Amino acid sequence: MISGIGSSIRGMRITVYDVLSYLASGMTYEEVLDDFPYLTQEDILACLSYAADRERL
Repeated sequence: MISGIGSSIRGMRITVYDVLSYLASGMTYEEVLDDFPYLTQEDILACLSYAADRERL
């Protein structure tokens, strides 16, 4: 779940921007999940969905 405050993920210190930046730099899902073991694949998908929703505005 994405929180509206600072676009953090489930109240953690990592932000949607951070995750999207890692993916944009060429990291794979697996690399992001290995570097941040508290994240789940669902968290990454939620970040992508959040970004897509923001583009509609």
